Amino acid sequence: MPLVDAHHHVWDLSVRDQDWITGDALAPLRRDFSLRDLEPEARAAGVTATVLVQTVTVAEETPEFLRIADESELVAGVVGWTDLTAPEVAGALARLRQLPGGDHLVGIRHQVQSEPDPQWLLRPDVRRGLAAVADAGLVYDLVVQPHQLAAAFSAAAGLPELTFVLDHLGKPPIASGELHPWAHLVRALAALPNTVCKLSGMVTEAAWDSWTVQDLSPYADIVLDAFGPRRLMFGSDWPVCRLAASYAEVLAAARMLTAGLTASEQAAVYGETACRVYGLPSVLINRH
Repeated sequence: MPLVDAHHHVWDLSVRDQDWITGDALAPLRRDFSLRDLEPEARAAGVTATVLVQTVTVAEETPEFLRIADESELVAGVVGWTDLTAPEVAGALARLRQLPGGDHLVGIRHQVQSEPDPQWLLRPDVRRGLAAVADAGLVYDLVVQPHQLAAAFSAAAGLPELTFVLDHLGKPPIASGELHPWAHLVRALAALPNTVCKLSGMVTEAAWDSWTVQDLSPYADIVLDAFGPRRLMFGSDWPVCRLAASYAEVLAAARMLTAGLTASEQAAVYGETACRVYGLPSVLINRH
C-alpha cells in the first residue's frame, strides 16, 4: 500500500515573505524549504506520495504549487488557496484547474486560525465560497484553533455535501496537557459524516524540546476513537515539524500512536484515507 504524507509545505523567501514566521522561536524556519530538501527525508521514510498545502493567503502561491506538483514524482495533490469571500469563487477555481498542474488541485484552505472573528466560517460570503468549493468537487482543509471548532462544526453541519479535513487535530493544547474543551468540540465535529482529521501537527503543539509519545497519546487516542482510522490520515507538517522533531521522528511517533490498529486500519491512516478523500488513487497507481 502507498504511504502518503497528506500535509507538508514548501516556500522560497526570495519569491515572497512568509509573514507568519516571526520571533526567535520560529527563526529556524526563516530559510527556504524546497521539494528538493524534502524528497530525501520522505523517500527514506518510504513515502510514495504527498499533498502540498498552502502557507499564505496570496493568490500567486497556488499556481506555483500546481506547477511544482506537475513537475514532481512525489507531490500527488495540492491544497491551495483562493479568496472564499470573492464574488466569483467558482470561476477562480475553474481557472486554477486550467493552469499547468491544475489536475493536482484537490482542496482549498484558508488561515482561519489567524482570523480574529471566531465565527468567520459562518459568514454568508464565506459560506457561499465553501459551497463553490463543494460544487467544484474539492475538499476544504480546516486550520483552526480550539475556540474556532464550534464554528467549524456549524459550517460542516450546514454543508453536508462538502468534506472538511481538520488539520493538526484542531491544535489541542498538548504542551499544557489540557483536554477540554478541545476534546468535547472535536468529538462533536467528528460526529458529522463529512469530516476527516489529519494526524499531524502534534509535536509543535507539545513542548518542543521535551515532548514524548506519551504526551501525544491522549490526543491521538481521542481522534482515533472519534473519527475512526478510516477517517484519519497521516501528515508530517514538514518543515514546521522541524521546530520539535525530524521527519523520521514525526513518522515514528505516529507509528507508535497507531501501533494498536489492525493492518487494514493502519493502511487507511497511512494512505487509503488520503487517497479517497483527496482523490489520489489513479495518480498513485500510475506512478507505482
